[in-house]
Order: sequence, then structure tokens, then C-alpha cells
Amino acid sequence: MTCGRCDACGKAWGDGAIIRKYGWTVLGLAVVAVSAWFLYKELRGLSFDELGNSFAAIPVSHWCLSVLAALAAYVALAGYDAIALDYLHARVSWWFITLTSFTTYALSHNLGASVVSGSVIRYRAYSSKGLSAIQIGQLVAFCSFTFAFGTILLSGVTLVIEPSLGERFIEGLSQEAARGVGLAVLLLAAAYVYGSWRGFRPLVLGPIRIAYPNLRTVMMQLIIGPAELIAAAAIIYFALPTVGNPGFFTILGIFLMSFSAALLSTAPGGLGVLELVFVNGLPEMDKPDVLAALIVFRLLYLIIPFALSLIVVLVFEKRSLSASR
Repeated sequence: MTCGRCDACGKAWGDGAIIRKYGWTVLGLAVVAVSAWFLYKELRGLSFDELGNSFAAIPVSHWCLSVLAALAAYVALAGYDAIALDYLHARVSWWFITLTSFTTYALSHNLGASVVSGSVIRYRAYSSKGLSAIQIGQLVAFCSFTFAFGTILLSGVTLVIEPSLGERFIEGLSQEAARGVGLAVLLLAAAYVYGSWRGFRPLVLGPIRIAYPNLRTVMMQLIIGPAELIAAAAIIYFALPTVGNPGFFTILGIFLMSFSAALLSTAPGGLGVLELVFVNGLPEMDKPDVLAALIVFRLLYLIIPFALSLIVVLVFEKRSLSASR
């Protein structure tokens, strides 16, 4: 007995349509499951009372500082889109850029596969302002590169200032070797700045022309990319207790590692991945305190923005529907 559509089903499987449709979701859920298992092994024996006590011990002043850091992070994220649009010579109002950027990152950080989900949201928003699909693709690539550039730059800085960071993730790595890696990474970032200063020729790929950013744009990337990451890491830093705290640069370095791993995992919200890397990266601190700080981060950087972004999407779609009528 057949379903009467076997040829169509076979073609869908043969073309990999099912894999393309559900692949990221399956991969993300698998990463969450594996991370949750390893995290459970790390935290077994931890009671909810201990976690609640650590959460309640966060001073109100530190809550306020974490809130300010979260606001600063999302302001810097809007700068990603603003720089990219300036690079593309596209004129869009700052208010629209801010709302689009906020919605894009709030949704994509929580949904996983951030490049894919972020591209869909940006296309829906910026196409209404007249940007072509190619321009929006370039904008997404530019924003992703700005994030990667900021991560690379700060990773080099943290390894040079706190070379002991390498030992937290790679057993036996000497501080001299870690500092050498940091210097090499900084040289890589300097090469990018040099290329802008020298005005390298644009790269042409069919209809796509990728022009090397001018020095002004690169200088903005040098500010915005690190600023967003520093602000995001500060959310966790302010939520951690001062006792046993290894210092901001160490927290920043661990955050860069954990947040990058969370994004690359495609897991929704980096669930489990972020916590696993952070708990292992801070063995000198009490695990309930670390988890409480990460809950604050998820609340201020992920959950509340996610809820607000849904409202923005609903209002945008309602106005678009009214305009089309």
C-alpha cells in the first residue's frame, strides 16, 4: 500500500528538503540534550535552596548595574546594523534600525541558528524600506563579521592581559603560549585594519561586489563590536559576588568562549551550553553563585527582550496589514 504521493515524498527526501527544513532544529535540540546531561553531572547535589540563596544575595545596586549593562548591550547591537547600512549607503531612520536590531537579536538569540533566523527577520523589516535581497544578505554578513571581529579582538586582549585564561579550558597550556596566541590574534585584527587603511580592491562574486570597508567604518567596528560584548559580559560580572571573583577580564574571556560556543551550537538560547562552559571556567567560585548570575543574564539579555520583541513583531505586522489594505 502506498500513500499515492511516493514520488513526491522520495523527491523531497532525495533533495534533502526534510533535512534542510528540520536539520537546524534537530541539531539544536541534540546539543541541548547533550549539554544538559553534562551540566547535570556537574551540578548534581546542588539544591534549589542554595541556588535561591545565591540569587537573593545579589544586591539591588548590582541588579541596577546589570540592567544598565543589558541596555548598553542592545544599544551597541543597534550599532551593528547602523554601521552595515552606512557601509551599503542605505538611508534608514535610527528608530527603525533600533527596533529591527532589537527584534532580530532578541528572537535569534532565543530561537537558535542565529544567522538563519536573524536573516528572516531582517529581510521582512528592511525589504519594507526598499533594500534588495542581495543588500540584506550583505548586511547580515557584515553584522556577523562585526561580531566575529569584536570577539577575536577581545579574545586577543584578554589572553594578553590574563594569560591564565588558557589553562581554564586547555589543560597544560602555559601562560607564555596563551599570551603568544593572544598576540597572534591581535596581529590578525591589525591586518584587517591595515587592509582598510591601504584600500584593498573589492572582491567580486558574480552580481555581488564586496568592497573593503573604509577606515572610518573599521574604526566604528573596533568600537561597537567590543562594546556590545563587554556590556553583555558585565551583566554576569555585576551579578556575581565579589568573594572569589577572579576579575572582569577573566569573566569577559570566559563569556567570549561560552557565548561563542552557545551561538555555534545552534541550540535555542544556547541552553545548557552557556552554563556548562561557564561553570567549568569558574571552578574557584561556588556553583550556585555562578548559576544565579547566569539566570540574571538570561533574564535581562534573553527572556525579557524576547517577550518585548514579540510585541514589536505583532505591531509591525498589524501596521503592514493595515497599510496593504
